[in-house]
Amino acid sequence: MSKNIMNRRDFIKTSVTAALAVNTISCESLFQSARVYDPKGLPTRTLGKTGIAVPLIVVGGGSRFCTVKDPEKSTDILTHALDHGFYYWDTAHDYVYNGVVSEERYGMILKDRRNEVFLSTKVGDRTYDGAMRDFEESIKRLHTDHVDLLQIHLIRSMEDVDQISAPNGVYRALEKLKQEKATRFIGFSGHLSAQAMAEAAKRFDFDTMLIALNHYSDGTENFENQAIPEAARKNMGILVMKVIRPRETVPNINPDDLIHYALNLKNASAAVIGIDSMDVLKKNIQLAKNFQSMSVKKMRHLTSSLKPFFESTNLEWMNPGYTDGIPL
Repeated sequence: MSKNIMNRRDFIKTSVTAALAVNTISCESLFQSARVYDPKGLPTRTLGKTGIAVPLIVVGGGSRFCTVKDPEKSTDILTHALDHGFYYWDTAHDYVYNGVVSEERYGMILKDRRNEVFLSTKVGDRTYDGAMRDFEESIKRLHTDHVDLLQIHLIRSMEDVDQISAPNGVYRALEKLKQEKATRFIGFSGHLSAQAMAEAAKRFDFDTMLIALNHYSDGTENFENQAIPEAARKNMGILVMKVIRPRETVPNINPDDLIHYALNLKNASAAVIGIDSMDVLKKNIQLAKNFQSMSVKKMRHLTSSLKPFFESTNLEWMNPGYTDGIPL
C-alpha cells in the first residue's frame, strides 16, 4: 500500500471526525449490535447470506436521481422514502451528473439519520490504492465512517474479472475494508457481460450481486439465466436494476408490469429503481405495499413482448464505455 493511503482505522478517527459530529453512533457499536430497520409495514425479503431483511424496492441514486437539481427536493424525496419504509439506499462514488453528486445528497440526510439506513455505495477504480481513495472520498461525502454494502462498480468483461483479482486489485481492498469493519458486506454490479458476472460470482467470496435485467446484448448474454443462478448457488443476495428500461424500445409497455416482473423472478431479493420525483416515489411505495405474485402466463407474455428490447443494439447504457453519471 502506498504511503499516501492511511490505515483505515486512523482515517476513520481523523478525516471523518468533523463530519460525524452530529452522529453519536460509532462504527464499532453498529457492528456489535443487531441492526433492525423499520420497513413501516412494507413487505421485505432476506438479502441472501447477509441475513438482512430489505424492502422490495431500493432507492437508486444514479442518473435519474441526479437529474433532481434542487438539493431541497432531493432531501424531501429521501426523507419521504425513509419515513415510509424505503431504508435501503444505493449509490456510487461515480454517480455524478450535471453537477449533482449523489453521495453528497445522501449525506445531507445521513448526517442525522445514518442508523436508520442500510447504505450501499460502489467503487469504480480497479486498483487497491485507487479503490481506497474512492472509498475515503465516499464516506466523507456520505457523512459516515462505514457503509453496509460496498460493491465493485460495473464489471465489464472476463478481462475485467482478472484485473479485479490481481494482487494489487480492488477485490483485495474490499476484503480489507470488510475485515476492518468499514463495510459489513461486499458485492459487485454489472450490465454488460453475463459471462463475466457469473464468473465473478463463482470466483470470489461476494455477499451480493447487482445485475441488469432483460437484455441479451448481442443475443448471447442472457443475464437472467446465466448469471443469476450462479449467484444463487452461493446464496448471494441478488439485486436487479434497469428493470424499466424496456420502455426505451417497447411502446406502450407498463412500467409497473416491468417492476412486478423483476420482483417475481426466482432468487431476486429487490429491485434498485432510480427516483427522480416525489410522484414516482409515492407510486413505488404503493406498488411495494400492494405487491402480488405474477402468474406464469403473464410472465411468459412479458418475456415475449420484450423481444425488441432484447435485440436492440443501440441502447446507450449497454455500450462498453457507459457509466451512470458524468465525473465533474
